[in-house]
Amino acid sequence: MKKQFLAIAFAFLLFSCTAKQKADLLVFNATIYTVDSSFSTAEAMVIKDGIVLATGSKEDLEKKYKASETTDAQGKFIYPGFIDAHAHFTGYGTGLLTVDLTGTESWEDILHRVSDFAKDLPKDQWIIGRGWDQNDWDVKEFPSNEKLNELFPDQPVLLTRIDGHAAVANQKALDVAGVKPGDKLTGGEIEISKGKMTGILVDNAVDIVSAKVPAPSSEQFKAALEQAERNCFAVGLTTIDDCGLDYNTVDQIKALQDNGDLKMRLYVMLSDKKSNFDYLEKKGIIRTSRLHVRGFKVYGDGALGSRGACLLQPYSDKPGHYGFLLSEPAHFDSVASWIAQRDFQMCTHAIGDSGNRTILNIYNKYLHGKNDRRWRIEHAQVVNPADFDLFGASSIVPSVQPTHATSDMYWAEKRLGPERVKGAYAYKQLLQQNGWLPLGTDFPVEDISPFKTFYAAVVRKDAKGWPEKGFQTENALSRQEALRGMTIWAARSNFEENEKGSLEAGKLADFIILDKDIMKAGEQELLQLQVLKTYLGGEKVYEKR
Repeated sequence: MKKQFLAIAFAFLLFSCTAKQKADLLVFNATIYTVDSSFSTAEAMVIKDGIVLATGSKEDLEKKYKASETTDAQGKFIYPGFIDAHAHFTGYGTGLLTVDLTGTESWEDILHRVSDFAKDLPKDQWIIGRGWDQNDWDVKEFPSNEKLNELFPDQPVLLTRIDGHAAVANQKALDVAGVKPGDKLTGGEIEISKGKMTGILVDNAVDIVSAKVPAPSSEQFKAALEQAERNCFAVGLTTIDDCGLDYNTVDQIKALQDNGDLKMRLYVMLSDKKSNFDYLEKKGIIRTSRLHVRGFKVYGDGALGSRGACLLQPYSDKPGHYGFLLSEPAHFDSVASWIAQRDFQMCTHAIGDSGNRTILNIYNKYLHGKNDRRWRIEHAQVVNPADFDLFGASSIVPSVQPTHATSDMYWAEKRLGPERVKGAYAYKQLLQQNGWLPLGTDFPVEDISPFKTFYAAVVRKDAKGWPEKGFQTENALSRQEALRGMTIWAARSNFEENEKGSLEAGKLADFIILDKDIMKAGEQELLQLQVLKTYLGGEKVYEKR
């Protein structure tokens, strides 16, 4: 009888073991923020074929699953991989091939950096740089190109402002592009002083010169995007919205992904060009596990820092100047009409209150009230108080970048005045329109770090803790709102909330392990957080050394 009992018990145990579901990875001993609808936490998570099978306690999961690999998170903190809802991944990557002008403190500083960079370049090669901001200088005025002309009389130079909406070009670059004094254009400006071009180009004028810059070789392109990917994985980014690409660049990216050379998941918005509209109409929505193309990036107006943002009233620090739209309103209307008839997404850059009003009215014209088209306004930076309701009226998604607030807060009131600035960087008011709000960085305009996004959204101070009480903190977000904005809400803005953005059964196992808890760390600790590991589809793609 005893032998029979032991045999039955052994058979039951054997059956129990073989009945366990096979898995690839069990992660345990963690605080896992699932970012599900109830914002629940778990101790462990099991993964198979790149998909989350379940979350819960280690004990319960081990009863149901047998994992071929286990990872002890050593008491650290796990979150869904960060999603940057507005960035320029390709531009950031190719920018790594050029001279970095971020953090320069004067025009003379720029000239030194450019001269050092140019020493290693062939004398017939363009000198390209990006990242200067005259608002950071003692003399807060646009530079002129006289010294560039002296240093590089025969070598074209184009140095773009940090926001990409202004640049300074030397005379050689202007000659190559055929730019002449008195040239007129819509949505741009060629600055003239005393009858001569200063080299300053604003908005559409920049494109005239940048169009002449040779594209990187395929080898350079591949190396640039691979480096960009490494940098992004190191800060916990697993999906990036790449805003404003041409179709041929999309084809290059897809080839790199198909060959296994590029792993980053990208949500791509095509630029506002007929060739891109024709491309996507022919192809239809492109959707693979790593590439999603269904939206179009349209430019409504310029940037506040270069006074190209279109305002309802003149700039407070430049009387009589309103900024400008980058196209006639009829163009935006025609694009909206075309997209409204197809299952694509319209995503329009709008900074100034006039730019936002123009686009909001056009969107409302075609969206006809509540809907699930998820048309987006990128930045939604300065909104007139009378216009906030236009977002909610037609379910228009404001896609915002919190670090713009903390970068601009030193001079924003000078541009806008004390009353108008209250409707700027108004993230809480924008969140209330639809109940959700995607967050991004706009890198390389800002730093790629999602932690700076989180800090700016929640704390609304600079890295030194200024201002002491925060910048317009009535529009700060809670920590939970900020984390959702960088994960599930960003996924939702891309029509991807059913596959990523939270760590739930059936979703992609894109996650990160941090050294400290972003939900509880002190204000200054937020900027010191470290990504220990980044996983994409259950595969470890970064580990801190």
